[in-house]
Amino acid sequence: MTALTAALTRLIQTRFGPSAEVREMTRLSGGASQETWGFSLQVPEEALRQLILRRAPFQSAAKGEAIGLVREAQVIAAAAQTGTPVPEIVHVCSPEDDLGDAFIMAHVAGQTIARKILRDEEYSLARPRLAFQCGEAMAKIHAVAPDNLPSDLPVSHGLDQLDRYEAIYRGFSMDRPVFELALSWLRQHAPAPLPTTLVHGDFRNGNLMVNENGLAAVLDWELAHQGDPREDLGWICVNSWRFGVRDKKVGGFGSLEDLLAGYQASGGQSFEPKDVDWFQALGSFKWGIMCLIMYQAFAIKADPSIERAMIGRRASEAEIDLLNLIEGRPHA
Repeated sequence: MTALTAALTRLIQTRFGPSAEVREMTRLSGGASQETWGFSLQVPEEALRQLILRRAPFQSAAKGEAIGLVREAQVIAAAAQTGTPVPEIVHVCSPEDDLGDAFIMAHVAGQTIARKILRDEEYSLARPRLAFQCGEAMAKIHAVAPDNLPSDLPVSHGLDQLDRYEAIYRGFSMDRPVFELALSWLRQHAPAPLPTTLVHGDFRNGNLMVNENGLAAVLDWELAHQGDPREDLGWICVNSWRFGVRDKKVGGFGSLEDLLAGYQASGGQSFEPKDVDWFQALGSFKWGIMCLIMYQAFAIKADPSIERAMIGRRASEAEIDLLNLIEGRPHA
């Protein structure tokens, strides 16, 4: 039995009784600092439960913009209270659990791979529903009461993020005319901020669990913060998250009109498509800079994987998207 399995077994038996068993533990994903494990929980005379362990074994605080797994679990639990489709939080770990910064949540069946969601026959009934359902989910996220959130959850509005990503871009000491144009346009056209709400921060294809009926759960809350609700609405419209289905502005599966209709139907504000344009452009700029970060990691051999180099090349795609958005072209 590995140290991880032993620690998890101790926790499970403390919580569910000495006869509880951890079975079929499998590493699902994760890099050097963060891991995701699937496992089964068997409690005598109860049905087998499928659970997920997310952990950062070597850190107790988040790096970069990530809020850390303990705060992430707290945010997910708060979102559940407004009816947001999220996995059930089973346990948030404390230091004595010996699992690091971690939490356990229920497994949600479905698919997160965008290529399959957008093309496989299995999801043909789900696709027309998804944009409306995403709007509903966003409205519920933005309705979370501030008092239910961690007191130290970051606050970040649109111009805050523009400042942060411009500073990263300047640090590369490179001149890219489209990014210079985009920075000027974004500053000239920045809308007045709306009252602060909870923002998921990465609501897009890849972080959505989808089944044959549509949206099953919103995942990966590590970039959650307090900010402008239009940020989530704009981010899912970024062309990079359509995975080749350019004419369907929301995630490659639906229309912005359906997204906004679902948002309003679930108690959100009444927005028009033009209200989302600036935040979509901000999202495209941010993604372009993220691509440069990936390339830089490859170039200096901090992460020499070919995946980093491939993502780095996609900065040019973000530049094309920005030009289309600035010029107001259809399907931008």
